[in-house]
Amino acid sequence: MKRKFGLGILSLIAAGSASAQGLFYIGSEAQETMPLKWVIGASLTYDDNVTPLAGTDDDAFSINPYVGAFFVTITPQTTIDFYGRLGIIYYFDEPTAVGSDDTNGQARFGFNVTHRFSERLRFSSRNFLSYELEPDYAYGVATSRQVGEYFYWQTDNSIGYRWTERLATYFGLSLTGLNYDDVDNADRFTWMLYGQTRYQLSPQSVLTFDLRYSETNGDDLASDSSDVHVLGGIEHRFSPTTIGIVRVGAQFRDVDNGDNTTSPYFELALNSRINQQFQVRAFTRYGIEVYDTVQIVQGNFYDFSDRRVLRIGVSGDYALSETLSLFGGVDFIPSSFDDGNLVSPLGALPTTVGGLEDDLINLYIGVSMKFTDALHGSLSYNFTDSTSDINPDYDRSRINLGVRVEF
Repeated sequence: MKRKFGLGILSLIAAGSASAQGLFYIGSEAQETMPLKWVIGASLTYDDNVTPLAGTDDDAFSINPYVGAFFVTITPQTTIDFYGRLGIIYYFDEPTAVGSDDTNGQARFGFNVTHRFSERLRFSSRNFLSYELEPDYAYGVATSRQVGEYFYWQTDNSIGYRWTERLATYFGLSLTGLNYDDVDNADRFTWMLYGQTRYQLSPQSVLTFDLRYSETNGDDLASDSSDVHVLGGIEHRFSPTTIGIVRVGAQFRDVDNGDNTTSPYFELALNSRINQQFQVRAFTRYGIEVYDTVQIVQGNFYDFSDRRVLRIGVSGDYALSETLSLFGGVDFIPSSFDDGNLVSPLGALPTTVGGLEDDLINLYIGVSMKFTDALHGSLSYNFTDSTSDINPDYDRSRINLGVRVEF
């Protein structure tokens, strides 16, 4: 179950915080000190389609024991937050798909630092890594469940300077890596340089201008590429508990062994606490993505220079009482594949293909219970439906029962 709806690969969009900080606000930042807390838990899951892309239609029960920790420390100069989780996913009946295992590793770590050298100058470092089996749609990387685990990491470091009471700039470097254990042509490494100019239009609004340049190294049959994003935007606080962020502009993509493309690009995020009981988070992103560009069409490999993806995510939680809460959400991810060039010819097929579609919708709903200050439980249902011109169509249901202890 994925309940986090921030786009981790976007360094300049904030779907996870409702507290803007004027000219220096470029992302979510912890607001309250929290002492070290440990979490030990386990979940039992029934999955009616464990490896959907393999076409085996296996159903299975699995157990996911884990241990985690997190803390936040805040001083007038420095904010540090850390979280980590280690676990395994064990299937009582090993899936029959080739390459599947009955035991899979699971790890996730994050470490963020913001240091204020002065009222004008600050440094920010945001770091994240995960090794897991299921896609987390929040990070805009994977779409469908693959046979094996993948390793995803990112480090984003920037310097911000406030030149006047209304004008500030940020400059940064982001490095991102994606590596699959059992999937060919899918690994990626991207470095990105970016700059952002921020102008305080009013106490509630900040205008932004972003310029980003990135280069991506593709794996095996995937081409290397470069991207330039030119974006204008606004961050507006509608109320003390509601903030909206919009960036709109153009993406210019250059593929080494493919076609050059220009596309509209936009990012939107909203975080609102309606009242003490109800909170809603949402994001949208549209643009050309560098992931999953190599696909098999009629038995041949094509590398698509233009894979445009719209990612929409909405989540919310509602506290029925001090001990009982409801949560739910939806992800909608339609993709289009164009400018596909034949990279591994095995027959007399067209050298180029395009106009292919791939749509995925993921919905979940659940209830969480606080039995004591330390003991918590949850029950959730997750449904995924995928229709594609490239991969097999499938639907998938999962029921999850979890319990955890915090201390």
